[in-house]
Amino acid sequence: MAFSRAAKRSLGIMIANRLLNNASRRGFSGCATSRIFVGEGVQYGSSVPYACDANSVLYSRLSLLRRFSVETPAGSDQMSLIRQLRERTSAPIKDVKAALIDCNWDIEAAQTELRKRGKVLALKKSSRTAAEGLLALAQNETKAVVIELNCETDFVARNEIFQYLALSLARQALLSESLSHDVSGTFPVGLEQLEGMKLNLEHPKINGETTALNAVTEVAAIMGENIKLRRGFSMSSSSSGVISTYLHTSPHPGLGRIAGILSLEVEGGNSKSDALQRVGSELAMHVVAAKPLFLTKELVASDALENEREVLKSQAETTGKSQMAIEKMVEGRLRKYMEEVVLMEQKFIVNDSVNVKTLLENLSKEVGSPVKIGNFLRVGVGEGIDRLETLDSSEPVAQAA
Repeated sequence: MAFSRAAKRSLGIMIANRLLNNASRRGFSGCATSRIFVGEGVQYGSSVPYACDANSVLYSRLSLLRRFSVETPAGSDQMSLIRQLRERTSAPIKDVKAALIDCNWDIEAAQTELRKRGKVLALKKSSRTAAEGLLALAQNETKAVVIELNCETDFVARNEIFQYLALSLARQALLSESLSHDVSGTFPVGLEQLEGMKLNLEHPKINGETTALNAVTEVAAIMGENIKLRRGFSMSSSSSGVISTYLHTSPHPGLGRIAGILSLEVEGGNSKSDALQRVGSELAMHVVAAKPLFLTKELVASDALENEREVLKSQAETTGKSQMAIEKMVEGRLRKYMEEVVLMEQKFIVNDSVNVKTLLENLSKEVGSPVKIGNFLRVGVGEGIDRLETLDSSEPVAQAA
């Protein structure tokens, strides 16, 4: 490498001497030909006669030589710049090198150029299916927010930049006043509200003040995949209630692939009770495992009940039994259906000798005040995503009103 640099210097001195000799012999020359001036990477052409003296010719040619010999870094310096820019952006090496060459090895300009190119690529990838990703959850004593951030592969979902963005989105959504509600309940969060949130990111590769939409686009550019902020939900409880949460397949606190959120309401009791906190956490886990669709039998949709009844009746008729026997079979299977989809009727996963209704009755005695489930919510990464893309409609989410 040292020999190469020495050879370049010797070559430079030889060329400079020859330019000096040629210029001194010519002294002054007039040329009627096309000329091209090069400045800041833009060519300006002209085809009018011009005159130049020896010094101007010398200086112009020496400037080109200096640019060749000084501004282009040595091989080891090039590798260092490539490595630094690669660490900053996580972009492919070939793209990093191309950007540095195009920007005359100015690492700051090359980083800006990569971000510009990346955003264009991110827009091109936006039509690709993104069914993987993570749920990010943030909560305080009376409120919880869960957002879904999707990507194309599980590999990107494990990337710490992707995870940092998901957590930042959830935490900001929790703090956002526009997502606050004066009454307890479960509320979907509008996508426009989520995308318009202001973020102040402090990650080495994505930092500064920006909007959620721009941050998602920038991370998509870094990852080289379609990344989509898909949806969000907010749950609030009353001052006498408690919010409990559970995340399944959690690679990091606050992140997971399935989320269960549940609020318990205490009538005039102590919402800080340890028993209340413990049972709330177990019920949030139960929601994830048991997949309830309704809180009580009275809340089961009439259409769903009638459809289930028709299916069960058709199945029972194939047995060839009498009409009275068929009716009994249908009613028995409907009770079984209720135990499967209604939260209050389900067997408690921690202790299947009792159902959830009995569990709450026992908890009320322990706390000293009536305890009831106010709301519950179960969300899974990518659920219904194929139907969303073909029908452009949102899937139902299990929750209680």
